[in-house]
Amino acid sequence: MTTEAPPRAAAAALSRIDVVSDAICPWCWIGKRHLEGALARLADEGERFAVRWRPFQLNPDMPREGVERSAYRAAKFGSIERSSELDAQVAAAGAAAGLEFRFDRQRRTPNTVDAHRLIRHAGEIGGASRQDAVVEGLFRAYFQDGRDIGDAAVLAEVASETGLADAAAFLASGDGAAEVRAEDAGFRRLGISGVPSFALAGHVLFSGAVPAERMADAFRRALAILRERGGQEPEVG
Repeated sequence: MTTEAPPRAAAAALSRIDVVSDAICPWCWIGKRHLEGALARLADEGERFAVRWRPFQLNPDMPREGVERSAYRAAKFGSIERSSELDAQVAAAGAAAGLEFRFDRQRRTPNTVDAHRLIRHAGEIGGASRQDAVVEGLFRAYFQDGRDIGDAAVLAEVASETGLADAAAFLASGDGAAEVRAEDAGFRRLGISGVPSFALAGHVLFSGAVPAERMADAFRRALAILRERGGQEPEVG
């Protein structure tokens, strides 16, 4: 490791943000909007970042076909009334971030391994921008349109809307499932138990859909520390 790299080279080495997320986590969609706001603030300061979306399953034991949502939520929170109260709180937070949550349209809580496979595949073949588009499409499909994103046909349709033409064949192949589960397990070993969680240059900084300015400040402080230390970049997961 050298501490004599020019500032621009150090900045480039520290520009990766990993977002550990699940496609059925409402706070992850809200966190995505806050991250976009944080990155816009930092861009005005000359900072640039590459964002990678990484897999975490809120329900790692979910049956492959998913479950009926109302029964699942009633069992998880004690009653459907309590579930509805929590949904209303999320919807209000989402509205403040410019998002529309339509929990009334949701019928199933899906297994998300295939959604994570698709997100990973999008990043591998299309880079950060294509991965971001697929992540956004999945959030919108599930939380706004009430679509079952555990269904391969739905996943392929969402992907095709982003220009990812080979999604159906990829999903049928089974490729990437072992890698997704291994990444998920790796994050659990690191102690991550909730999402969204955010890492800069391999260092986990915080969890939760914190406001954009607080995110931006956390990234600023972490950048300063890491650059001072010479830009160590461990692998997350």
